[in-house]
Amino acid sequence: MSKKVRELKAMLSKAGFIEFSGKGSHTKWLHPLFLGRITISGKNSNDAKPYQEKEVMDAIKQVKDKEAEE
Repeated sequence: MSKKVRELKAMLSKAGFIEFSGKGSHTKWLHPLFLGRITISGKNSNDAKPYQEKEVMDAIKQVKDKEAEE
């Protein structure tokens, strides 16, 4: 079962990403150790799309890997 958009946002926040608002239901997430940004669209109660889940999981993994290097 897919996660909700609010779950993805909570995961990003817990990993240290900072939320910036975008247009409409879009939010942008930045982290000092992550090159680029993550954009999440949709209301908090919507089901997240598979590509959104994958993007979030990959970004969190990259940040954890860089933290482990330091």
